[in-house]
Amino acid sequence: MSKTDYAALIALCAALASAIGDVIRQRSAQEITDKEVGHLELFRLSVRDPRWWLGGTGAIANYSLQAGALALGSVMLVTALQVTSLLFALPIYARLAHHRVTRSEWFWAVTLAGALAVLVTVGDPGTGSSRGSLGTWAAVAVVMGPILVACVLGARIWADSPIAPVLLAVVAGSSLALFALLTKGAIGAVSGGFGAFLRAPEPYCLIPAALAGMIFQQSAFRAGALTASLPTVTVAKPVVASMLGVVVLGETLNTSGPRVFALLTAGVLVAVATIALARGEAATIAAGAGHDVVLRDEAVSNN
Repeated sequence: MSKTDYAALIALCAALASAIGDVIRQRSAQEITDKEVGHLELFRLSVRDPRWWLGGTGAIANYSLQAGALALGSVMLVTALQVTSLLFALPIYARLAHHRVTRSEWFWAVTLAGALAVLVTVGDPGTGSSRGSLGTWAAVAVVMGPILVACVLGARIWADSPIAPVLLAVVAGSSLALFALLTKGAIGAVSGGFGAFLRAPEPYCLIPAALAGMIFQQSAFRAGALTASLPTVTVAKPVVASMLGVVVLGETLNTSGPRVFALLTAGVLVAVATIALARGEAATIAAGAGHDVVLRDEAVSNN
């Protein structure tokens, strides 16, 4: 097996860990409180919920495995395969909620898997440098910073609108994309020795990026229907990470000859299947969480 094969295998294991953690944390976010709370307050309440810590263990396993995959493969490859967390979440939640997976869900799952296979094999994402220059990162900050701040402010202005969870999910997905690139940079810095690692800026930005991703993801889940937030987070992470991989690290995608049409078609199918599958899973998870709340309230009333 080549390095790319090992990277893909580890990335799939990371996606499985992410799926387990996401299913648990989504239920926690919906049930933690009935009050309207801010991003930090929701995070504080979530930290007190044992289910959130259980889901957080899945997230930590995902980040750790993702780092191992990024040491061997490109950001585009690893983040694209993270979308398969939806495929793992589908049977996991079905098992927990004791319901059948619909034909529609299986159709979109197979479509997503096939389209990703085409992207990975035909596109053959190539690794660039492991670290970006300070000037390139400064340019990224100048562009992305105001956009993400505007998304947070927009979510506050339109707090009661369906757009709020989408805007917060964009911030969460973008933060997790930045985390992936910073992880790649931190791994690259290690090759220069312990002193070079300590002098590199990437290790010190890793935790803030991961925290921002987790906080805003939790807020996006809480802000409205999961059918709005989950697809957005799932799509935003690989899209933003791939763009940054090209701009910051110089990664490439094989687009020679007839490959272009196949890649464009596969890309569209990945986006459509991801949104359809995520919306279906989010609706099921939200319905299941609501059913659990009703049963719990009935039990309290009977007692």
